[in-house]
Amino acid sequence: MQNRLTEFAQTLGLPLTPAQADTLLKYAELVLQKKDFLNLTGAADLAELVNRHLCDGLVCAAKIYAMAKIKGLETFTAADMGAGAGFIGLTFAVALPHAQVTLVESIEKRCAFMNWAALNANIKNAKIKNARLGQNAKWKFDFVTERAMGQLPDILGVCLAAVKPGGVFIAYQGEHPQADQTDPAKYGAHFLGLEPYVLPVDDGKKRHLALFAKND
Repeated sequence: MQNRLTEFAQTLGLPLTPAQADTLLKYAELVLQKKDFLNLTGAADLAELVNRHLCDGLVCAAKIYAMAKIKGLETFTAADMGAGAGFIGLTFAVALPHAQVTLVESIEKRCAFMNWAALNANIKNAKIKNARLGQNAKWKFDFVTERAMGQLPDILGVCLAAVKPGGVFIAYQGEHPQADQTDPAKYGAHFLGLEPYVLPVDDGKKRHLALFAKND
């Protein structure tokens, strides 16, 4: 599984060391340890968890890595909204060690799990916030992401509200993205485009990242 993570990251242009991959696997093992008790995931085993969730997190981490490099950001902030068990946000934190990553989740027991997992996997650049999106108008991040929070037209405004001017919101989308159903101009932003991708073991199913930039 270590090779699966490092090799997949390499195909994305994302540097990921064996030590970072081991940290992600440690986190995945903690998820499996608590998944039934806390209803964290339907993944049956480590391989499914890595292929379905951690690799999904690496896709977006690679995009953030590339954009931060273009912007010349040596350090930056990123937030994952509706973080759930931390699959996306904690993967960011491990894969992007120069980022300060905030995971926002409204369900307290999931926040408790993520704090416990981050502590036990020694993930130090992640902060867990037990809150509903939109409760903190002061949040401003360089990058904001979400996966499975809801329909994109419904969540676009509240997610963009947490993005700094010049920052980027990245929404996970399936085979049929909803970007054409949104009006980002209403929220002081514009649509950057869709990035298609395929996970390592997904029968060639095409997924997308929808990217929106907050106007300066």
